[in-house]
Amino acid sequence: MTNQLIQFERDLKIKGLSERTIKTYLRCMTDYLKHYNYEIDPESSMTIKDFLYFLINERKVSRAYLHQIYGALKLFYTYTLHQDWEIKKIPKIKVEKKLPDILSRNEIEQIFNVKSNLKHKSMLMVTYSAGLRVSETASLMIKDIDSNRMAIKIRDAKGNKDRYSLLSQRTLDTLRQYWEFYRPENWLFESWKKTNHISSSTIQRVFTDAKEKVGIRKAVSVHSLRHSFATHLLEQGTDIHIVQKLLGHKSIQTTLIYLHLKKESLTKVISPLDFPLDGNKD
Repeated sequence: MTNQLIQFERDLKIKGLSERTIKTYLRCMTDYLKHYNYEIDPESSMTIKDFLYFLINERKVSRAYLHQIYGALKLFYTYTLHQDWEIKKIPKIKVEKKLPDILSRNEIEQIFNVKSNLKHKSMLMVTYSAGLRVSETASLMIKDIDSNRMAIKIRDAKGNKDRYSLLSQRTLDTLRQYWEFYRPENWLFESWKKTNHISSSTIQRVFTDAKEKVGIRKAVSVHSLRHSFATHLLEQGTDIHIVQKLLGHKSIQTTLIYLHLKKESLTKVISPLDFPLDGNKD
């Protein structure tokens, strides 16, 4: 790692970013510096713009990755290189906002039921019933399951914040069966070596396998369980601010997207084609 990257990593830690965000930003900056053979002009905004154009025009990366690169570059130049970041010279990357596909309660039940492996079933149930990110499920510890309060503690979540989410009775019953069979010692879902927790990619593969076995063709991933959790809560009348806290969203604006996904938002609206004719020409 170059001195610039070492300094950048230190600045990110001082700023208090999560380890996951730090790793992401370091990966972005390594990509950037390698592109210029680690020789950049700190005072030239064209260096940044040329790289962003290269990513868009040549590598055709996703908008989400461009957004990550933009965030990493901005922190690198302002915190580590102490340069001004002028929005007029380096326009902000716009991220495409698409509504995610939501799984129905029936589809989720099918996914649970198709998994005969108790560990795999437990991972998916915890993810959905508490609305967790896959990385949060992977890093759960046994002590995070609070059966007295019927809550799950999520430590060091996005933004380096702890929060609590729901522990359903059905999930607790399944976890007790899982513990009796597997006897994990520290991490709730251990890796095969038992020295660390299971990886996020493993949980994703478990979900994908279940989805394919059920025959679900929606463009869904394991993260869709979190989206479905939020949407289903709103459909059953849960206050949106409570949903926001359970999901760990910093801004209510992030949670508001799920209002657009509520089934009632569509089913209660009548198409003008189905309005009865009233004789008015207007």
